[in-house]
Amino acid sequence: MQYFLNCGKWKAVTYQDLGTLLAVLKRLMFYGLPGINVDMPQVLYPAPLPQYETIPSPKPEPSQDSTPQKKSAGSQQNKKRKSRGKGKKVGAEGCGEDFNVGGADECSQPHGPQSTSETSKQTITSWKRGSSDSEFSDLEGGVQSKLRLYQARVRQSALQSFLAVVKSVEKRILYGYWSSFIPDAPGIGSPPSLTLLTIALKDPSPKVRAGSLQVMSALLEGSRQFLSTAEDTGAPRQAFTPFSASLAASVREMHRCLLLTLLAETSCQTLTQVLKCLAHLVANVPYNRLRPGLLSPLWKQIRPYVRHRDVTVRVSSLTLFGALVSAQAPLPEVHLLLQQPVSQSNLGTPGICTPQEASQSWRSPGPGIKTPPNAPQTWRRTACRGEETPEGVSEGPCWLLQLCMSLVTQPREETHSDSDAGGSSSALLEPSPVRLEALQVLAHLVKGYFSLAQTSLLELGQVSASCLTEQDPSIQLHGTKLLEELGTGIIQQYRPDANSTQSSNRVPVSQVVHFWSEILAGPLISALQNEQHATLQTSACDTLSSILPQAFSQLPGKNQVLCITILLGLTYSENALVKAASVRALGVYILFPCLREDVMFVADTANAILTTLDDRSPNVRAKAAWSLANLTDTLIVNMQSVGREFQEDFSDLLLLNMLRSAAKASTDKDRVKSNAVRALGNLLHFLQPGQLGKPVFEQPVEEAVRALVETVRGDATMKVRWNACYALGNAFRNQHLPLGSAVWSEEAYSALSDVVHSCKNFKVRIKSAAALSVPSTRARYGNTQQFSEIWQTLAQALEHSEETDDFLEYRYCASLRSQLCRALLHMLSLCQPEDLPALRSTLSERRVNTLQSLLIRHLNGRDLGFATGEEGADPVAPEDDRLLLKDTLKRLQSMMGNTAADANEDLKMVLCFLEELERNCEETEGKDSNES
Repeated sequence: MQYFLNCGKWKAVTYQDLGTLLAVLKRLMFYGLPGINVDMPQVLYPAPLPQYETIPSPKPEPSQDSTPQKKSAGSQQNKKRKSRGKGKKVGAEGCGEDFNVGGADECSQPHGPQSTSETSKQTITSWKRGSSDSEFSDLEGGVQSKLRLYQARVRQSALQSFLAVVKSVEKRILYGYWSSFIPDAPGIGSPPSLTLLTIALKDPSPKVRAGSLQVMSALLEGSRQFLSTAEDTGAPRQAFTPFSASLAASVREMHRCLLLTLLAETSCQTLTQVLKCLAHLVANVPYNRLRPGLLSPLWKQIRPYVRHRDVTVRVSSLTLFGALVSAQAPLPEVHLLLQQPVSQSNLGTPGICTPQEASQSWRSPGPGIKTPPNAPQTWRRTACRGEETPEGVSEGPCWLLQLCMSLVTQPREETHSDSDAGGSSSALLEPSPVRLEALQVLAHLVKGYFSLAQTSLLELGQVSASCLTEQDPSIQLHGTKLLEELGTGIIQQYRPDANSTQSSNRVPVSQVVHFWSEILAGPLISALQNEQHATLQTSACDTLSSILPQAFSQLPGKNQVLCITILLGLTYSENALVKAASVRALGVYILFPCLREDVMFVADTANAILTTLDDRSPNVRAKAAWSLANLTDTLIVNMQSVGREFQEDFSDLLLLNMLRSAAKASTDKDRVKSNAVRALGNLLHFLQPGQLGKPVFEQPVEEAVRALVETVRGDATMKVRWNACYALGNAFRNQHLPLGSAVWSEEAYSALSDVVHSCKNFKVRIKSAAALSVPSTRARYGNTQQFSEIWQTLAQALEHSEETDDFLEYRYCASLRSQLCRALLHMLSLCQPEDLPALRSTLSERRVNTLQSLLIRHLNGRDLGFATGEEGADPVAPEDDRLLLKDTLKRLQSMMGNTAADANEDLKMVLCFLEELERNCEETEGKDSNES
């Protein structure tokens, strides 16, 4: 069955097929397990609630579920001698009983059934010892030992087959059977359910226990969306228990049982699986929707395992720490735990440390061992050894930060296990897997809790620099990634939208300058030039792109030139990853205020980007298109800040090549197209009369506009179409473009009109309406027919602005209405006498009331509170629109008597509509103020 499932030939056609298979596997998962005598259902059905098994009447089953109560004296003596030969062992059952709080059920007793007789306890001990073929000749074992071995193999094979099912069946289908294998909250007076954690706690075979944990890890992997519905932050409901509360109770029970398993487990291989399973659980549970307190017990219990004698256990414990500091970071509970002094961590409390390490003094250098010369000396190991510190928040760097820095750079005391051999490039340091995992924990810690890590900024930089001097490429790579996270954390503090806490606790620019000066003077440059390791070069490019702009401008000139020169050179690398990372870094640098006004740098960067935009790698082209869009953003900023001087110095030929390359890229994949159309809009906005007057620009401009029109009308993703609408609106802002008279004008207006009326995505409709309200003069809307069609389309779109088949789009209705009202009022302010007949036909009795009510709603600002602000609408200012309405009324009233008789009738109709609109708006506003 396992082979059949792994081949991928089986598909669950109906729930009945899968339910039958799962029922068989569940029955065999518990086959011969001591103390388990439960009738399993023949079929498991998908249900959100647990399916309890029935307990049959007791039947003696001496062949499977019990052992002979009488043993020979010689056998008992032999067992005692064998037990003494194995040495003293910490009892897993005792550890579980000490911690078993919150419901002592059968599932919670680790590695054996509850029993009141002394004989049964001795039998359990013998079960835990006998699990290999070599013990068949033992006087104690015989037939029963062989039978128990075969039963364990059946359970192990069933779990392996279940793991194959998990890998071959869609997760959303398996979630229906979740309650059959995952524990729920322990009930009072009800029989405990048999789950995967029952096996992890009770099975005497370490391999079977490890198998159950592997299956549970596979079930938990990728379950974030399913578990996101769990919630228990509110008061408990008495009438009924919602599914969110049931799922939250199951999550809490998983934490409790896995923590019991962690305390009871003695096998290193199985212990590794416990830690991995906990890491999967932590990575997928929505702790921000649950009551605090789940992580604190786990946090305290896993700390001693970082010093376990086995390398894989140490690595797995660090992986779990990484999951804890990256889960929905920053979590208040984890933030407090990171600040907790080491004296409160119970690091040396008896019964909490692992049995193998309870009496060892860890992380102190042995005699004759010296600290490596490249290791930073700015911190001490006092926190790692557990000296007393004042109650409350620790004074220096957080203990996890110190621990991981020490694991990366400080010497180890001795070889912990045979698996350490050859694990590190230096015999003095920890094995490479431990150091790599410690570096990853540091990166997660810096990313999620930078405010705690920033006090050790320079020390962390030294750790990264020391990693870059080593021979192991993996250590070097993780060193550069840590540098990138440090740079990103600093940039986040200086973002305009940073909260007040981040702004007040910023790392000073002077310290940032010192930090990067030290890094650039170190081995990072060698990593950038290391062609033997392309991945390292790629990460180093990302590190360079994480320099704070304010700090870059204060770096020595030679450092600035060095960064730019290296990045420009790497865009010609033969490796696609390096090329993509370098062109992306240039796209970041082009936005730096100290560089964007340098015409030579902008030109060199543009040439490098255009070269990579023709690369055969889609990833390189996507990064190049993003950088090109950033560069064209810089052109617009310079046009407004520097003025004509920058525009005149910029090469016409380079501008023409950028226009052609962007138009070509707009036909590429959506990843490329999204930024290519953004660049086209900026370039069309940037063009000046001198360039537009040259014949060589005429065809490229037309091709660029048509590329935007085809993208608006095409079947690209909504993000791409949104960008295309934005780009057209951006192009319309160029007063020198022949909008309204050029042949492409009608196509552009027609595409935007189609989208604003019929597109299913409201964000795209909002941005198209914004583009239609950009033209600043009547002539730019084209002839009378074109103006009329745009007006009528906007009016129809406003009428049907609340009609949608997708409920998720409904949240953007208010923003869409506001943008459509602004566009209509804008066109009214520009209309001429020849446009009045078309306006009058729109204001029929059937429509006038609807349009008026929606316009009043907008002018009084009622839609303002419902707009989300995330859909790309222009900033709404109802006060400005009311002033615009008054100015429009005055302008149209001045036309009375200066037009023909027919035109006067049309004008009267429009004036009547606007006057009534103004009057109703004032009345409504007065009522609202009186009510308030």
